[in-house]
Amino acid sequence: MTGERLKVLFLCTGNACRSQMAEGWARALKGGVLDAYSAGVEMHGLDPAAVRVMAEAGVDIGQHRSKRVDELPPIEFDYVITLCGHAHETCPVFPGRTTVVHVPFPDPPRLAETARTEEEALGHYRRVRDAIRAYIESLPESLPGRAG
Repeated sequence: MTGERLKVLFLCTGNACRSQMAEGWARALKGGVLDAYSAGVEMHGLDPAAVRVMAEAGVDIGQHRSKRVDELPPIEFDYVITLCGHAHETCPVFPGRTTVVHVPFPDPPRLAETARTEEEALGHYRRVRDAIRAYIESLPESLPGRAG
């Protein structure tokens, strides 16, 4: 696969926040080596707070849309990376050589439920955004079978 970008799907429950952030970071930071997609096992709509904190970091995901995995074009993914337990437990079977990897991140909307201010709520989104960025920066070397 030398010279060919890896096809990676970031999968979450609703394709509203974490998977959208991961796709945005992958396109911004790893576009030369990854062909990034995102989807959900359900569709919840794009989370405006996720769009906001990604824009703060210089990544525009405002034109993304929430979609279910069955809405994606027929692509043979090299990797499907599940970002939450529900997506991992309900992950559909992918044909061919696809490797499923589970890398869970906390759910920003759930973390923000107890926030007393908007700024406190956004802090949760920012922490998860930054953790996802750090993970994306480790790709593709950190993927199973990709160690140098």
